[in-house]
Amino acid sequence: MTHSVVIIGSGFGGIGMAIGLRKAGVHDVVILERAEGLGGTWRDNTYPGAACDVPSPLYSFSFERKTDWSRRFPPQAEILDYLWHCARKYRVLEKVRFGTEVTEARFDEDAALWRISTSGGDLEARVLVSACGQLNRPVLPEIEGRDSFAGTSFHSARWDHGADLRGKRVAVIGTGASAVQFVPEIAKEAAEVRLFQRSAPYVIDKPDRVYRAWQQAVMKNVPGLWELNRAYTYAAYEARALGFIKYPRLMAMLEKRFKNALHDGVDDPVLRDALVPGYPMGCKRILISNDYYPALARPNVDLVTDPIERITPSGVATAGRAYDVDVIVYGTGFRTTEFLSPMKIAGRGGRELNEAWRDGAQAHLGITVSGFPNLFLLYGPYTNLGHNSIIYMLESQSRYILGCVEALRGAGLAWIDVRPDVQDAFTREMRERMRTTVWEAGCQSWYMTADGTVVNNWPGFTLAYRRATRRPDPRHFTARRAF
Repeated sequence: MTHSVVIIGSGFGGIGMAIGLRKAGVHDVVILERAEGLGGTWRDNTYPGAACDVPSPLYSFSFERKTDWSRRFPPQAEILDYLWHCARKYRVLEKVRFGTEVTEARFDEDAALWRISTSGGDLEARVLVSACGQLNRPVLPEIEGRDSFAGTSFHSARWDHGADLRGKRVAVIGTGASAVQFVPEIAKEAAEVRLFQRSAPYVIDKPDRVYRAWQQAVMKNVPGLWELNRAYTYAAYEARALGFIKYPRLMAMLEKRFKNALHDGVDDPVLRDALVPGYPMGCKRILISNDYYPALARPNVDLVTDPIERITPSGVATAGRAYDVDVIVYGTGFRTTEFLSPMKIAGRGGRELNEAWRDGAQAHLGITVSGFPNLFLLYGPYTNLGHNSIIYMLESQSRYILGCVEALRGAGLAWIDVRPDVQDAFTREMRERMRTTVWEAGCQSWYMTADGTVVNNWPGFTLAYRRATRRPDPRHFTARRAF
């Protein structure tokens, strides 16, 4: 069966896109979701302490306000509940096919259709939208002997809730955003926690607080207050962009917060020195926590900075010591620069996306890829942020895609394809602008490809991105009229 639009993924991007299409009068929409529930990263990451590091006033759709968040930085379960609420309210839940994994999509140029192969059968679409995100494929480190471990092991994004950590010896490998949240929680019940750190993160205080019932009531009932609070929070976070994209010295204020948090949380000078990063602040993701440093100072927590040599059946071994443990938790991040992998996507002339992206992912505005007509990406290359809410970016992208869909329908077009020179010019601009950012200031991060090219982040203000995506420019595309 041929559908108007098929969306891959049911996180914020996919649900928001489906709602936008419904509002625009496009009802023949299917959402393909490989898991058995919606929510994307907020479905997958259920580790202890999982919460958002963006303030709750910014972490909702602009068209569906939420005034009853329990705290300033919302926990995972509340965010997931909010997404389910939106899917039900706007009647897009019925569009989702759960347990359906896309294996391949090929563009039939003659028929102007995307022919999609899934674990649940084949289907066709006039328009294909990828809403897979950047943080959906956990990565396990290539460590010798990893599969030999006889105990329990799992990635933080696939948390084993059946594993009882009480009184256990736990090794945590990785010190990223997830580990900063779950280490303090498991340290409360584990007998020992060995935290293996390859590079120290910058961790600043988390200005979190509980919202009282009266505060929620005021936010709900006072006209304009929700909008004002959202706008104020947006402006405060948007101002941080200057430190990331142009003037790294402006990071001094955040660096002071880091030093204060480290000094207040850790008394031991040796441990404190081991927790000072060896790269400029902001080069990697800045993390927020009020309990990470105090957790590392606990007597049952040990920070290990020696490189791991191998995993053994009984634990983790460095060059100088073997650590026997009962459980290994990998907080080692995601395959962030591969985007649509492992799906096989073939465009005009049968060219595969992996081949087109062999030198790094490229997409005009992070949305359209030359040679792949009627394919649109949400949260594609050059759209991640270091300073504000990704939901603002997703709404900008959804609006742009809606403009493309409306152009296809209104002008009677079979397909549109962004011109290669337009895409190349955008990529050159991104790489040129990236040179002044803190992300290229001398660290290896998940924003980069293996050769050190930053392909994930937007090197500008989110307001500038919204302006750039306010509507598709017909001059940027080639098109073919419908039969």
